[in-house]
Amino acid sequence: MKAIQFKTFGSPDVLEYVDVPTPSADADSAIVQLKSASVNPSDVKNVSGHFGHTVLPRTPGRDFSGVVVEGPQDWLGAEVWGTGGDIGFTRDGTHAQFIKIPVAALSRKPSTLSHEQASAIGVNFVVAWLGTVSYAQLQPGETIAVIGAGGGVGGAVVQIAKARGCRVIAVDRQPLQPATPAGRLADEFVTFDEHAGERVKALTGGGVDVVYDAVGGVAFEIALSLVKTRGRVVEISATGKRRVDFDLIDFYHNETQLFGTDSAKLGVAESAPLMTALVEGFESGALQAPLIAQSFPLEKAQAAYEAVAAGTRGRVVITM
Repeated sequence: MKAIQFKTFGSPDVLEYVDVPTPSADADSAIVQLKSASVNPSDVKNVSGHFGHTVLPRTPGRDFSGVVVEGPQDWLGAEVWGTGGDIGFTRDGTHAQFIKIPVAALSRKPSTLSHEQASAIGVNFVVAWLGTVSYAQLQPGETIAVIGAGGGVGGAVVQIAKARGCRVIAVDRQPLQPATPAGRLADEFVTFDEHAGERVKALTGGGVDVVYDAVGGVAFEIALSLVKTRGRVVEISATGKRRVDFDLIDFYHNETQLFGTDSAKLGVAESAPLMTALVEGFESGALQAPLIAQSFPLEKAQAAYEAVAAGTRGRVVITM
C-alpha cells in the first residue's frame, strides 16, 4: 500500500511517499481502508520532533474516516471514524491507504457527514469533549467562556456547550467569522486583552462557571480572572510560555478548580467512546463539521503539511 513516512525529524520535506506492507487483521484488530484523514498542527509538530515518544520510522496522522475491510463480521463494510494519541506516534497512523487498529477502537461515523468532514473531527472535538464534559462536567444552564473560540478546539467547545444548553461567551483577539459555527452560536463576544476579565464579570455578574482556555501560557492569568467562585478552568496548551505566574491567594480564596486536559493520553481505543458520544450531535444537527479549507491527495501530503504549518482558517485533509 501507499503511505506517507518520515525516517528523521524535520520540516515537512522529510516526508516520503512510499510503498509499505499492507497490514492484516488478527483476532483483536481490524483493518480500515482509509478514505480521508486530516492534518492537525500536532501532526506537523510530530514530524518536527516535538514529541519525545515518537518511534521512527513512522507513518503520521491521528484523525481518520474510512471503511472496515477486515475484522469482525458485524463490522465489515461499516463506515467508521476515529482518532488517537498513539496512532502516528508509537503505531503507524492515518496518512496511508490502510490502518490496523484494535476492534475496541471502531466507532461508526455519523451518516450525515462525508468522509472528509468526518476525518476533520477527531482531535479537536475529542479534547473539547474531554475538557468540557468529562472533566469540567459542564451542566445545562451554566455559562462558559471559551478563550481561543475562533480556533479549531475553541470552536468545537462552543458547539458542544451550546448543544448542552449553555450560555457561551467567546473570547478571542479577533471577532469570530459569522459563517463559522462558533460565530453563529456564541451568545457574546469579548476581545482578548488585559480587560477581558472585567468585561466578562460585568456580563455575568461575577464570572462564569467554566473557562475553557484553548490558548494557555500567555492567557493563563486572564483565564483565572474570568471564573466565578468555585468555578472550573480547563487548560490544554501553553502558547507563548510554559511557566506561568498567578496570585495563589486569590486562587485558593476563589476555590478555583483547575483541569489539565491532554487528548494525546488517549489511544485510538480509549478515544472511541468519545467519538461515539459525538455521533448523536452530528446526526441531529446540533453539531456541525468544521470548514474544510484545503484537500490534498495522499501523494501531495507534504503540501498538506506545509499548509498547516503556514496556518490556515479551516481544516486541511488528505484523501486516499
